[in-house]
Amino acid sequence: MSCTKEVTNGNSVQETGAGRAHTTVDDGKENSDVSKEQNLKNLNDSLLKSLEDKNYSDFANFIHPKKGVTFSMYGHVDPERSKHFTKEEFTQYLPTHTKFTWGEKDGTGELLVLSIKDYFDEWIYRANFATGEYALNTYKGEGNSSKNIREIFPNADFTENYVAGSQASSGMDWKSLRFVFEQFEGQYYLIAVVNDQWTI
Repeated sequence: MSCTKEVTNGNSVQETGAGRAHTTVDDGKENSDVSKEQNLKNLNDSLLKSLEDKNYSDFANFIHPKKGVTFSMYGHVDPERSKHFTKEEFTQYLPTHTKFTWGEKDGTGELLVLSIKDYFDEWIYRANFATGEYALNTYKGEGNSSKNIREIFPNADFTENYVAGSQASSGMDWKSLRFVFEQFEGQYYLIAVVNDQWTI
């Protein structure tokens, strides 16, 4: 499947996402002294640190070397509409102002068109998830949309970082950030980043 990529000069080109990047991630390496649960928690915390520091080059080191990474604006992952990058594509466009269509905003249907850096700043890390409630392979953020990480990524594990909503909004302004991992050659790599919140 091909999808249209928007660029700053007003032209658009086609991207297939068929290429695959190659990288190694020391952080994801299995260690006999570290349990699976602790390994995934360490990866989760390292990813949060890279987002908090806006160190997106470091973030790229966690991307799966064969499957790349998918970004979903909401908890229900739609593979046909979610944005996907190989590691090569991600690192190629990260320092540029090239804009991509990431999906549609809930309630309005307005397209979210941003560069990678702006998407990370304005959408992915839109709450202080480093202070959020952590969970492994379970959902903390509960809204009115179906969550389908297990269906879309049946061989994966996922972490969640949940920030509770405010009393003023009856808790409906909660936000979650989920990282989805799969193993490759004995290491865990990031295959998806899933944001979630209350949807209409």
